[in-house]
Amino acid sequence: MKRKKSKAARIIAPVLGLALLFPSISPEGAYANAGKKVKALEFIGMDAPITADDMAKAYSAAFLKVTYTNGYIKSYPLTYNTLFKSTDVISGIPAGVVVDVNGKPIMDTSVADKPVPYVSDAPDANTLFSVKGAAATGLGGNPLSLLTHYEYITSNNAGKSAYGIIPASMGLSTIDQNKQTGELKVTDVKKVDFSAVGGLWIPCNGSLTPWNTLLSSEEYEPDARAYEKDPTQTFVSSFTKNFYQDDKKVGNPYAYGYIPEVTVNANNSTTVVKHYSLGRFSHELGQVAPDRKTVIFGDDGGNTMLFMYVADKAEDLSAGTLYAAKWNQTSDKNGGAATLSWIQLGHASDSEIKTYIDKGLKFSDLFETTDKDTAGFTKIKTYPTGKIEWLKVKPGMEKAAAFMESRRYGAIQGATAEFNKMEGVAINTKDNKVYVAMSYVEKAMEKDAKNEDPADHIQVAKLKAGATYELNLLGKQVDSSQKAIDSKYVPADMKSIVFGEDLAKADEKGNTAVVDKVANPDNLSYSESLRTLFIGEDSGMHTNNFLWAYNVDTQKLSRIMSVPAGGEATGLQAVDNLNGFTYIMSNLQHPGDEMLAPEPLKAQINEFINKYWDNKRAGSVGYISGIPAISKLSEGKE
Repeated sequence: MKRKKSKAARIIAPVLGLALLFPSISPEGAYANAGKKVKALEFIGMDAPITADDMAKAYSAAFLKVTYTNGYIKSYPLTYNTLFKSTDVISGIPAGVVVDVNGKPIMDTSVADKPVPYVSDAPDANTLFSVKGAAATGLGGNPLSLLTHYEYITSNNAGKSAYGIIPASMGLSTIDQNKQTGELKVTDVKKVDFSAVGGLWIPCNGSLTPWNTLLSSEEYEPDARAYEKDPTQTFVSSFTKNFYQDDKKVGNPYAYGYIPEVTVNANNSTTVVKHYSLGRFSHELGQVAPDRKTVIFGDDGGNTMLFMYVADKAEDLSAGTLYAAKWNQTSDKNGGAATLSWIQLGHASDSEIKTYIDKGLKFSDLFETTDKDTAGFTKIKTYPTGKIEWLKVKPGMEKAAAFMESRRYGAIQGATAEFNKMEGVAINTKDNKVYVAMSYVEKAMEKDAKNEDPADHIQVAKLKAGATYELNLLGKQVDSSQKAIDSKYVPADMKSIVFGEDLAKADEKGNTAVVDKVANPDNLSYSESLRTLFIGEDSGMHTNNFLWAYNVDTQKLSRIMSVPAGGEATGLQAVDNLNGFTYIMSNLQHPGDEMLAPEPLKAQINEFINKYWDNKRAGSVGYISGIPAISKLSEGKE
């Protein structure tokens, strides 16, 4: 006969069971933290995946450890949740479908007699937020809105590259947030209408403004000089013909390479404007500072530039002043360090620059050119060519050049055009810091050993695994002409704080960078409440890309998610206390693309990726759950 457990034993046993599962959980009872303050938050990371099955999945095995002032400890396991795959049919359409100027799916006719809609496998930026006055979802939860970029299509139905040829798109998802559990469910998806702004060029990351709109992005701006010489050397013509479904439609490279701002209205309609006065370059994203008028940008590609914009009015990005930075090096180690000085490029309004575009100004209208050192011409080297050019701005074209050829004009003015793969940007409001990811610290960032380049401001040691930089934001700064900059959030210096480590040769999984350090940082997002910088990888050096949590106080780095081999971790957004719940939005794109794993492991992974991700046709839109709102922790409600 089994001895009957006492009432106390029946209560304590499950708690002890949890303590065995998560050793950091104290068996003192669910409310031992009541009335106590949080002393420390710590992400306990996960190992890199080992099996081929796990290497083909998106998952988290990490957890958040919370320590209270009374010594009580509680752990919260993290879970990755897929909201939908880009190939899932929702509201009658595949979520990642690409549409033309009339909102109709653009058809892939690459396989004769088998036309299918183009569907992106590359979801990128996520912006989850609440819209005041939004209608109920019908599921009883809080209605939320989710805007998602679909950056490109890796290949057409015949297996050939479709990158840049087909217009990009953006989806607006209606999300139901369970009021008790915080679980998110998609109830509707529709495409955002970009017909008023000529379509959406390649969108990468994005950010939520303090006034509840999305700052989108258009990266890898088409080279107007190359287009004028030979239109087939850019994607402009194919993009335009596909968007307008008109083979006679002529494109304009100066119509793309800007920051679109998207507003979601209470009736679920959207409004889109392009901010031409924010400059034209390879916009990874724009991040707004707490003053609601200073914007700091990432500029993706090789030979790129660090830009800043200061609007005339808070919460209005339609007019302002554009600046470019000069790097004044103080260290060459681990990605390097420098002080920054700022060069004013000019002041403009969106309407002014749009007038230039509508007039059909060409590259040759803005610049005179030569092919050798010539008096009056400036020798520069910038993206998108990455080649030496000799340019002179034509009289009266200074403003047009500053905002339509921001990087070329900035280089003429002496700004640094040597950054390489400058990606995500995130702001730490409390500490007045901004973080910038440099995916690959190499090429133009290395010392010019041959003394051939026009300038050599950056001379750091090569670090192919890349680095994330911290920039201090200060007020009372002046530009290079000693004119005051009207902002309290001007980056004054720049140093690397998280950096990878290159390997001399690949390990058994195919990694060419140390697997327990960040390699090739891309997406960044900062959580004020968690004091944590989240870093997503776009690595050509890790077989699996990871999402990392970096505590800015303790400098601890923790791996919290793995995405399928050959896929990129995208769509990163730390969402603090949205109706009492915290989320880390996170997507993945192009799973299985260009895998580093050696055979036979590569073939084994491919089998699982084809099974899980629709034969490599699908990306995933999702989020990490399990992190409680910090306000609830402090109140003892968790």
